[in-house]
Amino acid sequence: MTKVDIKKSNDVVTKACATVTTVALGLVAGGYASAELITPSKLQQISTVDDRFQSYNIEMLEVTGGRFWKPYKDIKKTSASASDQATGAASSTAAPAGMSPDLYQYRPPIDLTNRRLRALARHLGPAYVRVSGTWANTTYFTDAKTPPKSPPEGYNGVLTRDQWLGAIAFSRAVDAPIVTSLPTSAGTRSPDGVWRPDQARRWLAFTMAHGGTIAAAEYFNEPTLAFMGGAPKGYDATAFGRDFKVFDAFMRKEYPRVRILGPGSVGEADASWCVASGGYGEMTVLKAGDLAAFTGDADAFSYHHYGAASKRCTATGTSAADALSEDWLGRTDKTLAYYRAVRDKAMPGKPFWNTETADAACGGNPWAGTFLDTFRYLDQLGRLARQDVKVVIHNTLAASDYGLLDERTYAPKPNYWGGLLWRRLMGTTVLDVGPSREGLHLYAQCLRDKPGGVALLAINNSRSASTAIDLDAASLRYTLTADPVQSETVKLNDAVLELGPNDALPELKAQATAAGSVTFAPATITFLAMPEAANTACKR
Repeated sequence: MTKVDIKKSNDVVTKACATVTTVALGLVAGGYASAELITPSKLQQISTVDDRFQSYNIEMLEVTGGRFWKPYKDIKKTSASASDQATGAASSTAAPAGMSPDLYQYRPPIDLTNRRLRALARHLGPAYVRVSGTWANTTYFTDAKTPPKSPPEGYNGVLTRDQWLGAIAFSRAVDAPIVTSLPTSAGTRSPDGVWRPDQARRWLAFTMAHGGTIAAAEYFNEPTLAFMGGAPKGYDATAFGRDFKVFDAFMRKEYPRVRILGPGSVGEADASWCVASGGYGEMTVLKAGDLAAFTGDADAFSYHHYGAASKRCTATGTSAADALSEDWLGRTDKTLAYYRAVRDKAMPGKPFWNTETADAACGGNPWAGTFLDTFRYLDQLGRLARQDVKVVIHNTLAASDYGLLDERTYAPKPNYWGGLLWRRLMGTTVLDVGPSREGLHLYAQCLRDKPGGVALLAINNSRSASTAIDLDAASLRYTLTADPVQSETVKLNDAVLELGPNDALPELKAQATAAGSVTFAPATITFLAMPEAANTACKR
């Protein structure tokens, strides 16, 4: 995601961000009284998710090398040096249309052979790796042994055969089939402006010939902001529909096993914070409802969610003080509610894929790499699993402030540790544990790899008050904490989580907890595993 709240907003964009007030989490004023008993064996199934539900994005720009969101620690420095820009000239891309180049910093291509990067990604698997992003729209693939020194006319970047072979090898090594979007810029179009699949055909054929797996594809990354994404000036929903028809026919004929996703919209939930709330000059938003009118043949309804723009791109937004608030956490539901109405009208019955999400657009908030954002990260997974969202793809694995891993060292950030516990404990069958309230967000799923077992996720988003539930089963407790909460170091049951020798994961030690009252301290996240729950929905 690149486009955010820009100063020169216009009425067309503002109207596209209609306010949505539905919050599907079902917050209640009361809560779980001490006498109310949660019986894991009796929790009913309400949904299922893909086995690769928790997935991640590696930006196409990371693969090619180029200018991506500048980390906050470098924000006061100059953009890229002249030598950086020269080094990356063949493969880097310019800033998307309408965006200031000062927001970006040059990065060489990511080392997808890095042992630590692969090992940590593998521990999150099985997953999907989405190789896409705004820059993918304007990237040219070449299978020539000697790539061009600059992109052909109509493109902004070059993906070389060796770079893409590296991405394929990474995908295979970490058990993460590829989700992607296709190049759609001026270089892909006929003289009359119609999209042609020639470049996509060459790239996809190369992928399949070299052992790669494309699990799903979108025609266009974020057509909501088509011009900024490289589409011709004046590109509208009708042109999108015309091109999607060409894309759909091409994929169904030549790559029928690849799931088609669409429309891939972003930022249309609430005018007070939706990221598509401004434009430069004539650049306007293409509404999801207008786009989805043409994507009914897609296999799933795809959309993106950012609860705000980071301060790289706007002076306003969410502060760290609001990061545990019901408003901030509930924005996940508001975005889904908006797109659910679009889905129900244009693509009824199609499952949801959230193909790109993080705390904030433009590289994440300054606190995206701290434990404070782990509440949003895990709460979002819990909310979306309950609501027919089959896959959630976090942006990114290891780039800018919102990466799960540090982009320089690939050391795990707090969100990685939370994601690892989710992967170890939360299965694919979603259970109904009742409504949540401020101070206690509860989610339940079958315990992974333990027939009959149940896993609970309990998030206390209060900064000052403890809360409790009554549980009629013994459990294994995993509680994540940090002091202060806006810390880059996280503890599991009071033990610091860090990599050991040769990047070995630490033992994730649980605390045995008896049946009865279970208390959750302020600003804590707790997983409870009950392998002996004997839940019939979890025995399948």
